Amino acid sequence: MKLLFINIKELLQVRETSIEKLSGKEMKSLPSLNNAWLLVDNKTIIDYGSMDNLPELEVDETIDATGKMIMPTWCDSHTHLVYAGNRELEFGQRIKGMTYEEIASKGGGILNSAKTLQETSEEVIYEQSVVRLEEVMRLGTGAIEIKSGYGLTKEAELKMLRVIKKLKENYTLPIKATFLGAHALPSEYKEKKVEYIDYVINEILPEVAAQGLAEYIDIFCEKGYFTVEDTQKLLAAGKKYGLKPKIHVNQFNAIGGVQTGIENDALSVDHLEEMRPEDINSLKNSTTMPVALPGCSLFLSIPYTPGRKMIDAGLPLALATDFNPGSCPSGNMNLVVSLACIKMNLTPEEAINAATINGAYAMELSKTHGSITKGKIANLIVTKPIPSYTYLPYSFGSNNIDSVYINGKKLK
Repeated sequence: MKLLFINIKELLQVRETSIEKLSGKEMKSLPSLNNAWLLVDNKTIIDYGSMDNLPELEVDETIDATGKMIMPTWCDSHTHLVYAGNRELEFGQRIKGMTYEEIASKGGGILNSAKTLQETSEEVIYEQSVVRLEEVMRLGTGAIEIKSGYGLTKEAELKMLRVIKKLKENYTLPIKATFLGAHALPSEYKEKKVEYIDYVINEILPEVAAQGLAEYIDIFCEKGYFTVEDTQKLLAAGKKYGLKPKIHVNQFNAIGGVQTGIENDALSVDHLEEMRPEDINSLKNSTTMPVALPGCSLFLSIPYTPGRKMIDAGLPLALATDFNPGSCPSGNMNLVVSLACIKMNLTPEEAINAATINGAYAMELSKTHGSITKGKIANLIVTKPIPSYTYLPYSFGSNNIDSVYINGKKLK
């Protein structure tokens, strides 16, 4: 089916040739085309241009986008969208003065979510996850990564990954799966971390690989969770099964996890709220994408990733939601883009680049998603009539999306 969008006020993120990612000063540029048309055939972007040069085309449907902008959908490269229940009681505890770490030490946090997930059927978890996935799609997300990590037993981790696999089968947007068995220490392994890492490596990982349930492997490299040595051991084991690293680092403390990720060719290092000069220097000239999660900083009242400093140092940067029940119960990429501008001092151009093409890179999707490029997949956001693209991060409390197209088909 051929779709023709006409009278587009501004077509954003137009790239004549496909690029992998943007770094440093490159992120300041957001190529666009005013008063444009866009041609989609089935699920592919075929052509575009100025309305002044619109050729005669035979199409199945013409959509008038007068006053509206069209851009690629958001690429959310870090989520925990598959989980059971919620943790609103902990939200109240934090308001009353308990820290995230204190709640976790008393059996809350990740262990709370793990207990709930272990007690919830696979069918119910899938149904809850469908609601969340469809919500974020309506909010403009057209590619997403989902982690396990709220299971912490072989049975529960595999259950989570099977739910992600079922989402992949039933939805047409790209969904990437990450095995995060080393998200926290289960209570029964509280004093036996070495034994738990061995359990993840020797008991769960081989089954994840045998069933083809994940593309990536992850670990929470942080004080009180897993050390740099644990991280090195797990990533080396994952490599043997062809699982690329995407790791949690520098959320509360900088302990060398960034360097370990780079040494292991990590696709991305995520969180980065605490960044030392040596961490920024280590990322220079690497292929690893730094990923900021400002929704988590907002919700936990912790520092924001120093995105301005990182981009000024010449680094690339991606933005993602960290959608999860404990530290960021929101999968709204529009809010993330706003927070990047308001709290991290990114320009609107940098934030949009970070949430589209660089987010695509952090899921190995740069060749097919993240920009308006001929031959790429037509995953598109059509905005409501807005004065400029700066209005998107500026109006942080409003939904400025008119419609979303996934593989060239309009979401209902």
